[in-house]
Amino acid sequence: MSKKEKPEAAEEVKAAEEEITEETEAAKTPEAEEKTVEEELKEQLDAAKDAHLRIAAEYANYRARSAKEKEQTFSNAKGSVVAQILPVIDNIERAINAPDSDYESLKKGVEMTLEGLKAALENLGVETFGEAGDTFDPNLHNAVMHVEDESLGENVITEVFQKGYKIGDRVIRPAMVKTAN
Repeated sequence: MSKKEKPEAAEEVKAAEEEITEETEAAKTPEAEEKTVEEELKEQLDAAKDAHLRIAAEYANYRARSAKEKEQTFSNAKGSVVAQILPVIDNIERAINAPDSDYESLKKGVEMTLEGLKAALENLGVETFGEAGDTFDPNLHNAVMHVEDESLGENVITEVFQKGYKIGDRVIRPAMVKTAN
């Protein structure tokens, strides 16, 4: 290549660069910028949809897991109650199958069975309430009879027909009582 051809080649390269620069600037029209913003918004929308689907899936998994844990807890509680009552059932079966039972031995067996049931309820956290002489509380007692007796105080339980049972503060069954005054 001669010295004369070198400047011409440099000029051609320079002209080509200018042409590319002009095309690039022409591509930066508002329409091109609008497409870029539109594409960016579409990407953001897709990301938000994906995040929403993930959260919905996590919540569905949480609900299923919670339902399963609740069912397991309920099943374990039932199993615990049954385990407490089974020895009482065994004692009743032994009493029924005893070969020569008389009234006194049968009565003693029933008393022992009752004590076993009371112990099972106590182990489960069940408390009894409603004794004669206690003060009547409509939240705990169901008054089915009333008597006027001046020798007794006001709202006093005189007789208990059925004991009440509760676990903590929750009343399972109110006591059925007779009240005075």
